[in-house]
Amino acid sequence: MTAHFWEKKPLQAFTQEEWESLCDGCGKCCLQKLEDENTGKIHYTRIACRLLDTDTCQCSDYLNRKRRVPECIQLTLEDLRHFHWLPETCAYRLVYEGRPLYHWHPLLSGNRESVHEAGASVKAIALSELSVPEEAWEDYIIPATIIDS
Repeated sequence: MTAHFWEKKPLQAFTQEEWESLCDGCGKCCLQKLEDENTGKIHYTRIACRLLDTDTCQCSDYLNRKRRVPECIQLTLEDLRHFHWLPETCAYRLVYEGRPLYHWHPLLSGNRESVHEAGASVKAIALSELSVPEEAWEDYIIPATIIDS
């Protein structure tokens, strides 16, 4: 069996297209996160960035997201080691840690919908941040098991 590009090449050698293709389209990184001030633990909420299309789990303005949402975190190779908050299922994290992609990842399945069909996206749980006041976000914290599955 021939190895896939992410198994053969170091992340530093990925083209921009290869880097972007690692995104499985789950939308988990677009959920608002709250940090416990005492422990530093990150808690995911069901609240999604206002640019996340909750039906497709894709950014509605990907090219302009940093301008429209300055706090949007752009995943870059240089910062990847600091992204401990990324879900266990995130392909960027998996490849960085030398682990295999999940069978439902679109690069393996050949189907952009497979992440949703596997229940590995936020499609069924995400709410737009425009529909929930920020002071209520704490009420929407979800268990880590939902994020890491």
